[in-house]
Amino acid sequence: MILEKEYLRERAVMYAEKYALVRNPLFYTFEGVGGNCTNFVSQCVLAGSCVMNYTPIYGWYYLSLNRRSASWSGVEYFYNFITSNTSVGPFGQVVDISIAEVGDAIQLKNAEGVFYHTLIISRIENGEIFICANSNDALNRPLSSYEYSDLRVIHIEGVRYDTRYIIDCFDALYSPPEQQSNIQEN
Repeated sequence: MILEKEYLRERAVMYAEKYALVRNPLFYTFEGVGGNCTNFVSQCVLAGSCVMNYTPIYGWYYLSLNRRSASWSGVEYFYNFITSNTSVGPFGQVVDISIAEVGDAIQLKNAEGVFYHTLIISRIENGEIFICANSNDALNRPLSSYEYSDLRVIHIEGVRYDTRYIIDCFDALYSPPEQQSNIQEN
């Protein structure tokens, strides 16, 4: 049976703040091969949801470098998955920035009209949004310090899960064993 649960925003933000300036060895780092921004935000969203969607091609999952969905690490694919997901995993919609919440994703658009960078909201103080990001690493950086032509806020509304597969992955993601190394599968 498929049910809905709350997206745990505080866990997503805890993860974001811990791994904004360093990399979690459980995941391949895409620095130098397209950037790590959406991979990082997917990790944050996973920390707040603990549910992946293993649907081939159109799902949202990461098992290794060569066993992951395009939506895990691609800006547009991430947007497409979250905003159209009707199955298991996190789901959401684009909202006005005035109703953004911590744990939501922001994607920046360049002058050519391409969304190129994914960030996660880590704080909102006195109307100012602060973000965490990889690829041009940022820890609680003011969104106002970025240059972009437009943006979209992807509000994570909740998480759907199959009651047969209930897990709490946060501890394993947040504090992986020291002996694990970065996954670099060929």
